[in-house]
Amino acid sequence: MTVVDALPEQYYAQAHLPGAINLVEEEVPARAAELLPDQAAAIVTYCSNISCGNSQAVAGLLERRGYTNVRKYREGIQDWSEAGLPTEAGLPAGAGGVVAH
Repeated sequence: MTVVDALPEQYYAQAHLPGAINLVEEEVPARAAELLPDQAAAIVTYCSNISCGNSQAVAGLLERRGYTNVRKYREGIQDWSEAGLPTEAGLPAGAGGVVAH
């Protein structure tokens, strides 16, 4: 399963679910095939919380591009953090930011 953080990079750098990749709505056309090469693989998108529409927007674009197993974690990172689950910080190597610890 691939977890996709649909928040802008500065929020992703502050905290994201362990192993999540960062993909925002505007980048889906250019980066989806590179980041998510298997259109049948399980993908879960999330953003801040239920009131955030980013995860729905990214999921919808992925589905329109032929991805067949896309789900949304509507409650997002707020729910994850409130449950006491771990998060990571930083940007992936090569993204111009800090590598996660």
